[in-house]
Amino acid sequence: MHVAPVGGTAVQDHVALAEIELCGDLIIAASAAHEDRLSLESIDEVLKVAEERGARGSCTED
Repeated sequence: MHVAPVGGTAVQDHVALAEIELCGDLIIAASAAHEDRLSLESIDEVLKVAEERGARGSCTED
């Protein structure tokens, strides 16, 4: 087993880490769901897509 040295030169890809976290959230939601598949609305809720759309929409409306 190879372990990175303490205080080493590990590089973190923050975008990749965020994507992994979102995938994990979807997996957890899917495993807890009662139906066979998550609905699009459920996926949007897990990923907080509606909140982002609402925030962007409120900035552009007069």
